[in-house]
Amino acid sequence: MGGFPLISILLILPLVGAGSLVFVRDTQPAQNNAKMVALWTSITTFVFSLLLWLFFDPTITGYQFVEYHPWYFDFGLTYHVGVDGLSLFLILLSTLLVPICILASWESIKSQAKLYMALFLILETFIVGTFVSLNLIVFYVFFEGVLVPMYFLIGIWGGENRIYAAFKFFLYTFLGSVFMLLAILLIFYVTGTFDLEQIVNYDIEPVYQYILWIGFFVAFAIKVPMWPFHTWLPDAHVEAPTAASVILAGILLKMGGYGFLRFSLPICPQASAYFADFIYVLSIIAVIYASLVALVQKDMKKLIAYSSVAHMGFVTVGIFTLTLTGVSGGIFQMLSHGVVAGALFLCVGVLYDRLHTREISDFGGVANVMPIFAFIFMIFTFATIGVPGTSGFIGEVLVLFGSYQICGWLTAAIALGLILGAAYSLTLYRRVMLGAVVKNTIKTLKELSPRAIGIFIPLLILVGWLGLYPQPFIKIIDQYVMSQSYINKENGYVAKEGMNG
Repeated sequence: MGGFPLISILLILPLVGAGSLVFVRDTQPAQNNAKMVALWTSITTFVFSLLLWLFFDPTITGYQFVEYHPWYFDFGLTYHVGVDGLSLFLILLSTLLVPICILASWESIKSQAKLYMALFLILETFIVGTFVSLNLIVFYVFFEGVLVPMYFLIGIWGGENRIYAAFKFFLYTFLGSVFMLLAILLIFYVTGTFDLEQIVNYDIEPVYQYILWIGFFVAFAIKVPMWPFHTWLPDAHVEAPTAASVILAGILLKMGGYGFLRFSLPICPQASAYFADFIYVLSIIAVIYASLVALVQKDMKKLIAYSSVAHMGFVTVGIFTLTLTGVSGGIFQMLSHGVVAGALFLCVGVLYDRLHTREISDFGGVANVMPIFAFIFMIFTFATIGVPGTSGFIGEVLVLFGSYQICGWLTAAIALGLILGAAYSLTLYRRVMLGAVVKNTIKTLKELSPRAIGIFIPLLILVGWLGLYPQPFIKIIDQYVMSQSYINKENGYVAKEGMNG
């Protein structure tokens, strides 16, 4: 691509689309105009993001498509962005889900559509910026910026308790980010730079590593979210509009895992190895506790929210095994969960838009009147429990193999989560989709429209592609993981001694 500023285009395009909405009238007949502008802007952004993959060279170690421009050297501020094997697929996932969310909102958002679409496009810029920033202060700005549009999306278009959920989401994540900001300032004090490429090559003293690790941990553990920092997530999911739940589960939770991989492990390798057992304990609790809570949920959205907590527990276990297999599995599981969890929230949205209820007891026998929808729901249910041939299987198996290299009991503990996950997922499907139609409201349901089916098609393709032919993804992910200093290149085990060389 030469000096083509592809990343800058990805950051600017959504902002241009959001700005152009100022010229769209806000009257009811003109609502579709705002939706069309947002849709075509997001599709164009996705097409440009595909160029990242098309021109990405998996044989190159380090960042590609790098852009570096001075900004305020006295304070170490630069516009420094780039893409590697960790961020590539997270960017693609983000730019894919945004147009899907806009299409999913086409009928359900009937008021203030212009503001809604503008917030979604601004949110897209902040998300992409988070995954490409190589200057810690710029990363912090994008990481925090995500909170603002998401706060308004929940607070304006959410459910009955939307104000409470929006405040809780904002305060939890904002408080965690304060600890990260303090860690970033300490890094500047120690290294004299905010540039990530320079920082990871700096031999930070162990005492500082432990302090930095804790600061990063609080911010990223809340975002994942890890137990016991997870309590904001069910409330946010239940009250958020469907599309906001898709972005929340599909992308925002991945920022926590991304943060551990991008900052905690390479900057604080000794501290990461030291605290690994602590992460295992929290992750096991998250997997088992969240699964048990999901089993007794009456609200479909809340069930899937607790399912996300459990699945992200697999991710954190994989990341902190610090092995090639485990870390690669954790990254792959983030991609899979982003697709599958987003799709499941879309499925719940389909039912909610028709009957305006998410209570499981209000359904039953939906497959009799919506067979195509029932089939789609079944595929994503199989994917979330890790049936072979789906995306969920690959990530879970890699994490299990990586955890077994560390401790057999760790593998057994998180494997229990697989059994519980199958229990609550299949129970949900049976109670909602199967059986006889006994409620008159179910008899009135209509099958998915061609537009609605089209929304699910790219997600179905991804579930199958990731599950049946994961090599194009694994190849790039493995190349990234093998380039990291905390991975032993010979056997995939972490070198716990002398990790800084």
